[in-house]
Amino acid sequence: MKRLLNERIAELFPGYFAMVMATGIVSVAASLEGITWFARALLWLNAPVYVVLVALTVARAIWHREPMARDLADHGRSPGFFTTVAGTCMLGTQLLVVQGDTETAELLWLAGAALWLVITYGFFTIVTVKEQKPPIQTGLNGSWLLAVVETQSIAVLGALLAPHQPPGSMRDVVLFVCLCMFFVGCLLYLVLITLILYRFIFFHLTPTEVAPPYWINMGAVAITTVAGASLLSASPLWPALDAMAPLLRGLTVAFWAIATWWIPLLIILGVWRHGYERMRITYDPQYWGLVFPLGMYTTATVRLAEILEIPLLRAAPRYFMLIAAFAWAATLTGLVHRLARGVRSARSAA
Repeated sequence: MKRLLNERIAELFPGYFAMVMATGIVSVAASLEGITWFARALLWLNAPVYVVLVALTVARAIWHREPMARDLADHGRSPGFFTTVAGTCMLGTQLLVVQGDTETAELLWLAGAALWLVITYGFFTIVTVKEQKPPIQTGLNGSWLLAVVETQSIAVLGALLAPHQPPGSMRDVVLFVCLCMFFVGCLLYLVLITLILYRFIFFHLTPTEVAPPYWINMGAVAITTVAGASLLSASPLWPALDAMAPLLRGLTVAFWAIATWWIPLLIILGVWRHGYERMRITYDPQYWGLVFPLGMYTTATVRLAEILEIPLLRAAPRYFMLIAAFAWAATLTGLVHRLARGVRSARSAA
């Protein structure tokens, strides 16, 4: 059993914090839809999962430096480390929305901001200075947009925390940081999605390559919508932010429209992958990157309906929340089955 655990730590997928992101956003979406018991149940599950993943990541950094270093230098796997930041802030958002725990949420926001500095600049430095680089068709995938998700997650949590802080310069600084993160996330999305569309249209795509992380094409703009809506809600707290409300409102609507545009195309590609090409659906930790966008789109639509005061938009989120909850349950079932199979194999070997 020890050997199995050691092997699993060495092979730990860098993007496993997407499980925290997915569980957190489904919980928040359930809370917004009034399904409080489900939201709280997911919170009680998500907190220990986050602690375990932190412990496993630290253990890997100490005892398995070589495989971790290889992941850091890999164009395909390295973006998974962005989920560490997004997962940290997502847990903070979940604690704040579901439980009203501002103190822990503030600590997680500070931790997320610190991790953002280290991971973001570390990633872009490594992929820039490394000598051997893959071509765009093998080195770029949807997980690169996690750079947008992690950036906007800081803006979302910070903007939600702002009303709970006393008036003064520190609250203004937090809102300024969140505003800057919002615009940085917008820029990163526009740059990266251009490259991803170029990859989609001008290079051959196999069913294997049309992987679940491409749903982050939609999830990245959905969380950008939530970030814009959160800043608009906090705009009365800071005159400078209030003056930018018309711009924020326009961008928020635009990014929600882009998120909505992506959904039919991603569904069609999924049908092509599993229906036409007959690719089997088996558990992969990357599927947490599919659950997260579904939950985030639910939240984005609810927040947009509040801002624009359009009751019609409130009809769709409940259905999306149910789809996200089903996808979350299916992915969790796959994970449990994979873990159980691993334990049985270890016992048989012993």
